[in-house]
Amino acid sequence: MFDDETIDYFVVVNDEEQYSIWPARRDLPTGWRAIEPARSREECLNHIEQVWTDMRPKSVREAMERQSVQ
Repeated sequence: MFDDETIDYFVVVNDEEQYSIWPARRDLPTGWRAIEPARSREECLNHIEQVWTDMRPKSVREAMERQSVQ
């Protein structure tokens, strides 16, 4: 389903700021929201590659930042 180049996808993100793609014709899964209009799979993956530069979940990044300040 996620490798079909003939359908449009959303770039989706969850509360932990983790990114994925989701077929535009399907309801979004609970806990995820679309952040851009639907577009081609390649465009979505390119966008994710540009913006998701730190793969750690948000809670882990914040915990590590708190530790480094102490």
